Amino acid sequence: MTRARAGTPARTLTPVDGSAHAGPGGEPIGVGPDPAGARPPAGPGGSGASGGARGTGGSGGPDISAAVTHAEWHRVVATLMRQTGDLQLAEDATQDAVADALAQWPVEGMPANPTGWLTTVARRRAIDRLRRDQRRVDKEELRHRLEADAAGADEAPEVAALADPDELVDDQLRLLFLCCHPALAPEAQIALTLRAVAGLPTPAIARAFLVPEPTMAQRLVRAKRKIAVAGIPFRVPDDDLIAERLQAVLTTVYLIFNEGYASSQGADLLHPALCDEALRLGRILRGLLPDEGEVAGLQALMCFTHARRATRVDDHGVLVLLEDQDRTRWDRALLAEGDDALRPHPLAADSGPYRVQAEIAAVHVRAPDAAATDWQAIASLYGGLLRLTDSPVVALNHAVAVAFADGPDAGLALVDELAAGGRLDDYYLVPATRADLLRRLGRLDEALTAYRRALAGAPSAPEQAFLHGRIRELEATAPAGPG
Repeated sequence: MTRARAGTPARTLTPVDGSAHAGPGGEPIGVGPDPAGARPPAGPGGSGASGGARGTGGSGGPDISAAVTHAEWHRVVATLMRQTGDLQLAEDATQDAVADALAQWPVEGMPANPTGWLTTVARRRAIDRLRRDQRRVDKEELRHRLEADAAGADEAPEVAALADPDELVDDQLRLLFLCCHPALAPEAQIALTLRAVAGLPTPAIARAFLVPEPTMAQRLVRAKRKIAVAGIPFRVPDDDLIAERLQAVLTTVYLIFNEGYASSQGADLLHPALCDEALRLGRILRGLLPDEGEVAGLQALMCFTHARRATRVDDHGVLVLLEDQDRTRWDRALLAEGDDALRPHPLAADSGPYRVQAEIAAVHVRAPDAAATDWQAIASLYGGLLRLTDSPVVALNHAVAVAFADGPDAGLALVDELAAGGRLDDYYLVPATRADLLRRLGRLDEALTAYRRALAGAPSAPEQAFLHGRIRELEATAPAGPG
């Protein structure tokens, strides 16, 4: 297994690997992934909306104003980036405009067109910044260009016109593809997407990935410098590259979500803010690219997993397996949103890996209880996903599904074959899965040894607590074997 670089999700795998725990669509029965998340706060545009909030000219209290400015951030940055060609300037000017909005809207009321208001004010702030910048050699040319744009628009923020919808969509796609350009390192793509597209402040991104704030700030600076020095274009890729480049965007969003529901480091298993942002990015993508089955698949996959967060860890901070969760507490609105995302994109022979994973997750969440889960269908779907990806983590998930469908012996044979291949050395879910299968087969001494090995590699406190519990149970019923 490829280890992530410092400061990136330490269990990041390829998108077809499903998750840090072997796939959001299923779970190794030893510990098992059960990604889940809280319902993100409904913005003024309505929960689950792929578009952003639109004001009505009514009151804008502090909470509503903050929600609207957060929802509109990526649109304003994208427009300013097209107008200035400078991502740092676009972000700084947008931040200035957001600060103005948070000061004015709660007092004066929210404008009818928040996007136009923010864009108009951000353009003004960009011009002000250029006037003050004594070091920039191209500031006069850029300032004149922005002033010309301003002269061609109604510069009264309260009556700012809506941008051309097609141009706004193109700007947002350009920004996503820019942040996920293959010339940037994966950890830079993630950080840049969270900052420029999601609008998370640098300290929040640093906290989420457990790195010092100066380290994250430098990562962002280096990424923006590389964009400028390398001349990475602000445009949608050509048709012959768009599928490959879209995969990079999906991977970045997926990894953000992955780190949110299965944190690679620290005491907490969940970082809900990252799940929320990944889901919001997925909604943005689906709104921009409604005909892409893989985009819909990723959105549905995140919805199905996010819906279960409230049941994933118990009151004592111990991991709760999918089979033991209270399904009445799952978020029905998010489950419905996932179904809605998949409905226009039925599973087909040419479906991509995200769409297949979403189907696996759908089989899980549509079962009224764990006993009713169609494990034969899940095993078949994982078999197809394995043929698509040749991923060892998908192979581990397939083995788990086979164990539930055909019995622990059949699953254990596949796990042992996978372990012998050496592709998942030091991956703690391999011994965790072996341990649970051995426990179910009554081979308790061997199970205890495997649980101890898994515990040595478990990365988070809830997972460690779960494994400690299993070990205590076995120690109470079986003498400790060697190891």
